[in-house]
Amino acid sequence: MRKLLVPLFTILLSINLIGQTPIKVMTYNIRYDNPNDGENHWELRKRWLANQINFIEPDVLGIQEGLAHQVTFLEDALPTYNHIGVGRDDGKEAGEYTAIFFKSENLELINQNTFWLSETPEKPSVGWDAALERICTYALFQHKATNKKFWVFNTHFDHVGDTARVNSVDLITAEINKLNMENLPVFLMGDLNLEPGSEPIQKLSSKLNDSRHFSSDLVFGPKGTFNGFKFNEPVTKRIDYIFTNPYKVEVRKYAVLSDSKDKKYPSDHLPVVVEAVLK
Repeated sequence: MRKLLVPLFTILLSINLIGQTPIKVMTYNIRYDNPNDGENHWELRKRWLANQINFIEPDVLGIQEGLAHQVTFLEDALPTYNHIGVGRDDGKEAGEYTAIFFKSENLELINQNTFWLSETPEKPSVGWDAALERICTYALFQHKATNKKFWVFNTHFDHVGDTARVNSVDLITAEINKLNMENLPVFLMGDLNLEPGSEPIQKLSSKLNDSRHFSSDLVFGPKGTFNGFKFNEPVTKRIDYIFTNPYKVEVRKYAVLSDSKDKKYPSDHLPVVVEAVLK
């Protein structure tokens, strides 16, 4: 009997460990290819930025500000990833993307789409008092190691419109509630162009968990996420986030990564990374 119990215990332990397999999720504003960026121009930092991502190896990566040729470069430079997303100007290739890259060996893509942060979310449009078109790209994945499904929403809020940012919170959370009928784990990430004390972030934090404040094991890196390419100044402005839904995602580690080379950053934002277990 004792001989039977040992293998049974081993099997049960293995099943439990598989169910606890963590995933790594990352958000990164990669800075659009601006010809006026001088020594921080995309051509001078793109390979380094891609190498940084390949070293971290997130299962899911949400980028902001990537133009079509930047997304194409990352597609080639990140050979173990597939991606989804459209340009915000026309729903095709024009304008910035909120693309989602994912490790195809670890994740199966089940569903995906993009909507606009506006009164007409189904088509390219500028919402409320926003200065520009803003979008949210989302995907439903299945984690192959555990067979668990989860949603990822990746967005970039407007930098001007106060009403647009408040309404963007309402629109995205309503879309999450509409899509997530099975009460699956959810990650909402992106550059929200808002600091933690702002009304929209407080509103969002009443519905979803800010992963920085719910990390059980480790919080690492600077408080802020926007560096403005100013290497010699403290990074204190926090505008990039990863939110999760309560009770469905256990965030174990949270980090803001301030990697640099020769006193330069790979982007004007720092990437945010979490390691989490799906419930």
